[in-house]
Amino acid sequence: QVQLVESGGGLVQAGGSLRLSCAASGVTFVGVVLGWYRQAPGKQRELVAGISTGGIINYADSVKGRFTISRDTAKNTLTLQMNSLEVDDTAVYYCYIRKIIIHTDYWGQGTQVTVSS
Repeated sequence: QVQLVESGGGLVQAGGSLRLSCAASGVTFVGVVLGWYRQAPGKQRELVAGISTGGIINYADSVKGRFTISRDTAKNTLTLQMNSLEVDDTAVYYCYIRKIIIHTDYWGQGTQVTVSS
């Protein structure tokens, strides 16, 4: 059974930093696409940052230069370092894994990030 457990969310003032972690069990980081998505109230879920099977990293334009995604293949952990946080970054953040070979997506339960002005 695959489980993704996020941690690290919370309340922070604008300009501050948070580090989100996603611990994966039941799946290895081989042949997968990894990513962090977020969903703000009244808005669609959007990709924040992703890592392709080949290790190529991409970011949403709104977070480039502020957020950094990384993975630890040995520990099956995905991390999102968020710096210079803005009020518009307030959302529930979700960890995401797509296992390519079986065409299956997995989602974490989400962690709330709230940025105050």
